[in-house]
Amino acid sequence: MLLTVIAVMLSGFVTGALARLAVPGPDPMPVWLTTAIGLTGSVLGFVIAVSLWGRKAATGAGLLSFGIAILLVVAYRRFYQGRPLTGPDALKFPERGIGMARFRERRARVEHVLRQQQHAQSQQRVDEINEQIRKLGELHNDGILTDEEFEAKKRELLDKI
Repeated sequence: MLLTVIAVMLSGFVTGALARLAVPGPDPMPVWLTTAIGLTGSVLGFVIAVSLWGRKAATGAGLLSFGIAILLVVAYRRFYQGRPLTGPDALKFPERGIGMARFRERRARVEHVLRQQQHAQSQQRVDEINEQIRKLGELHNDGILTDEEFEAKKRELLDKI
C-alpha cells in the first residue's frame, strides 16, 4: 500500500514537472504544487478517458492526463500569476504566485552570502597588494629600488584595487 502511494505521488510529480516544462517561462512553483497539478491532471485525464473510451483507454488516459496538467499550469500562470502565455512578458520572472515569498527569502540569503564572499575576496586582494607594497618598501629601504622605481611599482599595484 505504501509503495502504491509513493508511486502515485512520484507519477504526479513527474506529470506536473513535465507539464511545467511544456509551458515556456520561469515558474518557481513549490514541489507540492507541481505534484498536485500532476495528480489532478492524472485523475481528470483518467476519468475523462474512461468515460469517453471505456476502461481500455490506458494510452489515451496518459496523454489526456498530461494535456490536462499542461492546461492547469497554463491556468495557474494566466489567472493566478496574471502572466501572459506568449510574448516577452511570458518569459519574465513572475511577481506573484504560490511560494514566491519563500523563494524571495532564499534568493536574498544566497545574494547575501555571495556579497560576503565577494567582499572577502576583495579584502584578500587588498591584503595581498598591501603585502606586496610592504615588500617593495623593504627593497626600497635596502637600496635595491630607487625612489622612482618604488613609486612606479606602488602606483601599478594600487591601480589593481
